[in-house]
Amino acid sequence: MTTKVYIGIRWKFLAVFLGCTGLTLLFVLLGRLLASYIIVRPPYNVPLIWVINHIGSRPTIGVFGVVFFLSLYVASTRPLVRYAKELAGVLEDMAGGRLQASVSVKAADELGTIAEHMNSLSGQIHTYLEEISYGLAEIAKGHFDYEIPVRENHELGRIADSINQMSAQLNRSIQEERNAEKTKNDLITGVSHDLRTPLTSILGFLEIIDKDRYADEVELRYYMNIAYEKSLSLKKLIDDLFEYTRINNGMPLHLRKLDVTGLIRQLAEEFVPSLEQANMTLQIHAPEQPVIIQADGDHLVRAYENLISNAIKYGSSGKYIDVYIEKEAAFVRIRVCNYGEPIPKRDLPYIFERFYRVEQSRSKATGGTGLGLAITKSIIDVHGGDISVESSTNQTVFETRLPDPAVPA
Repeated sequence: MTTKVYIGIRWKFLAVFLGCTGLTLLFVLLGRLLASYIIVRPPYNVPLIWVINHIGSRPTIGVFGVVFFLSLYVASTRPLVRYAKELAGVLEDMAGGRLQASVSVKAADELGTIAEHMNSLSGQIHTYLEEISYGLAEIAKGHFDYEIPVRENHELGRIADSINQMSAQLNRSIQEERNAEKTKNDLITGVSHDLRTPLTSILGFLEIIDKDRYADEVELRYYMNIAYEKSLSLKKLIDDLFEYTRINNGMPLHLRKLDVTGLIRQLAEEFVPSLEQANMTLQIHAPEQPVIIQADGDHLVRAYENLISNAIKYGSSGKYIDVYIEKEAAFVRIRVCNYGEPIPKRDLPYIFERFYRVEQSRSKATGGTGLGLAITKSIIDVHGGDISVESSTNQTVFETRLPDPAVPA
């Protein structure tokens, strides 16, 4: 393998200059000798004698020397100038978008080095653009998980990173849209099922009444009572469904400062008949000073109504319901505890999903629609809080945390 000898352009121009100077001196010397030979040989010496008499020998020799030097210098440097123009032409092609342009490396000098770097740059840009183009083609096919390699400290690398982020965001948007579509379909399915059951019963009893297939007025009232109870269940389901969809479609909140302790105490008063019927006692454990939050009181009342109502329905065997209100860091924590039968562990992850019932027969018997806890979660969520549940053989605890307006976010 042969190694090219690197000779810089300045040395080449110096060599050309020295070479042209030497050849010019030689040309002048030969010209003087030729003039000396011609001047003594008439009639060839007439033009020469005229030039010497009217112009002078030295100026004539100087003019001829300069013209010869310039002509020789231009001719000698023409390959370098032509190569520089060729490099400039390739740069113009690249600037015009023809990034695959290349130039041959003709010399081991600065121009050759520039040519090598230009070819390397063109190859790198072309290769990276091919990778980006391939990645875009994959994304266009729907492969949103495809990631274009991102080269550090590279301008095109920033473009590739932006494309990857766009693809990821597009993928998330599509997944969210699919989830929304699935949610809508699940909601329609759940609503259809839960509406059909009581409606079928109502229609069945009304058909018996309409066709006079009852024995006496007592049986008639019995059928009418069942149809009425089913109608109330149907109305409750429709009301719950309406509230659930209204909350999740971005209902406007009328926020104001309110005392959580006062709100829970007021709710406890409203539940006294239900508590007495279930032979239960509700105990509130709260600080003496008011616990203030920023919330929509009407909706928050509905959330805690659902939690206390559930505690009465499914925790009556425990005889007590404890409500703990505490300030904790940037949140106000409210826990509703009952001591009845525990919620099975397999059901805990799904407890806040709409139409989910832990015990299907028991929930229907107690009038549950499967939307109460879903509504509660939605109300807590739109207030910027969160809700969780823990259940063991000792107690079942529904815990909500709401932002404390006194603590900056």
